[in-house]
Amino acid sequence: MIHWYTALLLLFITGCNGLSGNPYHQATPETGHDYKVTGVKDGDTFVLLMDGREQVVRFAHIDCPEKKQPFGNRAKQFVSDRCFGKYVFLLHHYKYDRNKRLIAEVILQDGSNLNKELVRNGLAWHFKKYSDDAAYAALEAAARQHRKGLWADATPVAPWEWRHR
Repeated sequence: MIHWYTALLLLFITGCNGLSGNPYHQATPETGHDYKVTGVKDGDTFVLLMDGREQVVRFAHIDCPEKKQPFGNRAKQFVSDRCFGKYVFLLHHYKYDRNKRLIAEVILQDGSNLNKELVRNGLAWHFKKYSDDAAYAALEAAARQHRKGLWADATPVAPWEWRHR
């Protein structure tokens, strides 16, 4: 009889492990703290709760189309679908941009890198002005070659050019 209750308790704890607000919620990726995403501003900027306060995070290595640009809303929806209301891990070096946004790579609960997924799906440029990461360059080259997302457009305009029009 005791074994049955123990098994049921273990099943309950294991089954609930991924639910937000669960006291058994576990963080992983190496250093281990995860944060709940509370808002998505656009394809490369979102808000999360960090130490009880809101922190705006800017995706490292990439630049997504602006909201009014082609694929801008699609990039925002892609990010929202994957992380809004969920817990994410951040890989960062405590660097902030001029707008006090934390610059980070975003790792989802399934271990995927959201920054790289945006580039892989043709919803972001590798932001070479601020990144020399070869993995991002390769992902952009593959997306271009396969004409994914914004690369299906004959003349896509980079967001840093769009902002200065």
